[in-house]
Amino acid sequence: MGLLTSQQILEMGFKSVGKNVSLSDKGSYYNCKNICIGDNVRVDDFCVLSAGVGGIEIGSYVHIAVYTSLIGAGKITLSDFCNISSKVAIYSSSDDYSGEAMTNPMVPTHLTKVEHADVFVSRHVIVGSGSVILPGVTLGEGVAIGAMSLVKNDCEPFGIFAGIPVKRRGTRRKDILELEKIISI
Repeated sequence: MGLLTSQQILEMGFKSVGKNVSLSDKGSYYNCKNICIGDNVRVDDFCVLSAGVGGIEIGSYVHIAVYTSLIGAGKITLSDFCNISSKVAIYSSSDDYSGEAMTNPMVPTHLTKVEHADVFVSRHVIVGSGSVILPGVTLGEGVAIGAMSLVKNDCEPFGIFAGIPVKRRGTRRKDILELEKIISI
C-alpha cells in the first residue's frame, strides 16, 4: 500500500490531522476541510471519505480497511479504537426510494427528497466486512457488527449484532476496556 507523505496530507487541507496517520495514496478524500483525523489512524486503499456539511470526525487508533466508504451530508463520527472492515459503507444521506421524488445527485434538488442524519460509531466498535450502516444510526460502545449486515437502527453497547436487518445475537466481552488502559492516548 502506497501512503501519502506528511506534506501531501498537509496540502490536502484537512480540518485537523493527528500524529502517526497513514492515508493510502489510492484513497479518495473529498471536502477535506470538513474532515478531522485523530492520532494513529490508517485508511487503506480504495476508500472514499466524502464529507458533507456535517463532516467526518475520526478518533484515535482507528483502522478503515480497503474499499470502505463514508459518504453523506450528515456528520459521521468514528470514535477511538474503531475497526471498520473492508467494503463497509457508512451513509449519512439517503435518497427516498418510494417514487415520491426523483433520485441521484444530477437531478435538481427541489425534485429530490434526501434524508440526512448523523451517524455515530462509539468507542471500540468493530464493523464486519460488507456491512452497510444507514443514516441516523448510533452504534453504542463496544458493539460488534457481523459481516454482510444491514444496520438501520441503533445498537446497544457491547451487543453483538448481525443479519439483514441486524438483530442482537449476543453480548461482547468488556476486556477491551482494561486493555485500552495500556495504551496512552
